[in-house]
Amino acid sequence: METRSRFVLLTHPKEYRRQKTGTGRLARLNLASCEVLPGIAFDDHPRVRELVGDPSRRCFLLYPSPDAIDLGASGGVGPFGNELEGRDIAVFLIDSTWACARAVLRESPALSRLPRLRFAPREPSRWKIKRQPRDYCLSTIETIHELLCAFESMGLDSYPDKGRLLEAFAAMQDYQIARARASGKPRFMRREPAFTPASNPE
Repeated sequence: METRSRFVLLTHPKEYRRQKTGTGRLARLNLASCEVLPGIAFDDHPRVRELVGDPSRRCFLLYPSPDAIDLGASGGVGPFGNELEGRDIAVFLIDSTWACARAVLRESPALSRLPRLRFAPREPSRWKIKRQPRDYCLSTIETIHELLCAFESMGLDSYPDKGRLLEAFAAMQDYQIARARASGKPRFMRREPAFTPASNPE
């Protein structure tokens, strides 16, 4: 699926080695403008430097902080102010646990100085085979879905097939659940909590 926005998944090695629930890989397989870069320190990564230096794109880091641009703050392109100036968006997402994400930021000070984005998810995570620590925690593929919905609502991108990423995510989990049941030792958890959106982690 083609999108104007580019999504760059900075994947911690611990996450990169995981094969069963790597939703970043699943996103890359479904989106033409999505790429995965494994590592911890990214300031000198050639691809990161290329994207940050591309005059046709404005790069952002998806990471909650008090000064992050809240994509749900207002309609239109208002949340971005004059940040875009007609350029397309490139979003860096740290694809890892929160602890590993902090390690990536420590080792990538220039990356951490990029303008940041945040959003409050409209729905809780659709994970069925693992638990999320907080209501605002989503899988990588769900996060990209939310970003595309937000960008489309602002007129910054087109997201014609809104079911594609979520259907791929569901199919991946259903396959794993079926395999676990077939083995006679199902080891998945289902979580269906009450949900209250939260825009910032502690």
